[in-house]
Amino acid sequence: MSSLEEEERLVQMVHDFIESSESSSSSSPSSSKCLLSLQHHHQPSYFLTLQEILRSGNTEAEKEVLERVKKHLVMRSRRDGVLLKSSNGLKKWLVRKLKMDGFNASLCHTSWATSSGCPAGDYEYIDIMVEDEQTEEPIRLIVDIDFKSQFELARPTQAYKELTNILPSIFVGQEEKLNKIISLLCSAAKQSLKERGLHIPPWRTSTYMHSKWLSAGCQKCSENIESAFGRKNIEEENRSASVGNVAISMVKNPERSAYWGRGVCFCLLCSRSGLQVLV
Repeated sequence: MSSLEEEERLVQMVHDFIESSESSSSSSPSSSKCLLSLQHHHQPSYFLTLQEILRSGNTEAEKEVLERVKKHLVMRSRRDGVLLKSSNGLKKWLVRKLKMDGFNASLCHTSWATSSGCPAGDYEYIDIMVEDEQTEEPIRLIVDIDFKSQFELARPTQAYKELTNILPSIFVGQEEKLNKIISLLCSAAKQSLKERGLHIPPWRTSTYMHSKWLSAGCQKCSENIESAFGRKNIEEENRSASVGNVAISMVKNPERSAYWGRGVCFCLLCSRSGLQVLV
């Protein structure tokens, strides 16, 4: 996949997330249309229940994490030549950004063995430990920046398609909320496949889907995330972020431009000189 295609996909992903956030906060004409269609398909409870789940438990911490993630992804999508070539690399980059924001973020890798009707697999997502606003107890938030696509089906019914349309592209929430979403979507997927005369594939079973995020075999990679990301990529990112300010630096500081124009020191000079730095 080319950098341009990745950028377009990332921009669309963030756009979908913004739209899904707006639609979940109010009843829109399109939502009413979806509901009528689902009633016609004898599945109104799926739609209403999913709406209720998505609207519940949105704490201030979750909202803040969502805003930070959205901001970083939008900024990343606008940078030419520094987009990562894999979703794994993008998640590592995002973890690093969130840690710089002060969040206790980690990259989580889940894996599970083959069991009855469920093939072995693995998955990666981000988790953040925050403090409960009332009890001050630690709470684990799961962050998935490509959430909606995990529930795609081949030849979905219109009812299932409309159901997945209200899923957020970017998910931030607690395990309990995620568990409810997975259970509901797996049930709806089973019904969709049944109506199409298809068997449910092993990678769309409830056991397999739950294992992606809620598997007991979860390894956190919070340490040395910067070195795993790659020093070369970090330096390239810093240089790319400063390219637009080179001409300004040479005008403001002609005697220093020969030295400070090299490497990451340039960004520090711009910051101390009061010039705008593209981040």
